[in-house]
Amino acid sequence: MPNHFHLILRPQADGDLSRWMQWLLTAHARRYHRHYKTTGHVWQARFKAFPIEADEHLVTVPRYVERNPLRAELVVRAEDWRWSSLAAWLGGDGPLWRGEPPLRDTQWLERVNEPLSAGDLKRLLHAVERGAPFGGESWTRTTAERLGLESCLRPRGRPKKRPE
Repeated sequence: MPNHFHLILRPQADGDLSRWMQWLLTAHARRYHRHYKTTGHVWQARFKAFPIEADEHLVTVPRYVERNPLRAELVVRAEDWRWSSLAAWLGGDGPLWRGEPPLRDTQWLERVNEPLSAGDLKRLLHAVERGAPFGGESWTRTTAERLGLESCLRPRGRPKKRPE
C-alpha cells in the first residue's frame, strides 16, 4: 500500500513481536534518513497487532491483506499489485507462510478477488482498530481475558448511566 504495509507474523515467545517490529521500523527509519538526508519521524504511529485464531479466521486475514490494494481501487485485480505476497506466490517465489492451517489452495486467487462478507470485514476492521482478538466468539472472549485485552471488546467511551 502507498502509505502502510501489512505483515502476518507468528511470534515464538512473549515480547518477540514488539522487539522484532522495533528493529524493523528503526532500521528502516535509519536507512530512509541516510538515503534522503532527513531527520524526524518516518512512521506516524506504533504498529497495530492483534491475535488471530488458527482456523478459518487465519485464512481470512491474508485474504484481506492480499485483497487490500483491490479494495483501495489501486488495481483491477489483486494479483496486479506487484508488492503483494500474492504476486510473489503467483510468481513462484514459494510459500511465504509456513504454518498451519495452510493458507492457499487451488481456489485462492478467485477467493482473494471476491469481497469479504460484510460481517467478516466489520469484525476484522474492529480487530485491527482496537487490537481485539480475531476469531470465534468463545475463543475471542477467552483470549482477550488471558491477554488482558477485555477493554478492546467493550464499546469505546464511558458507559451510559442507567436510569434510577
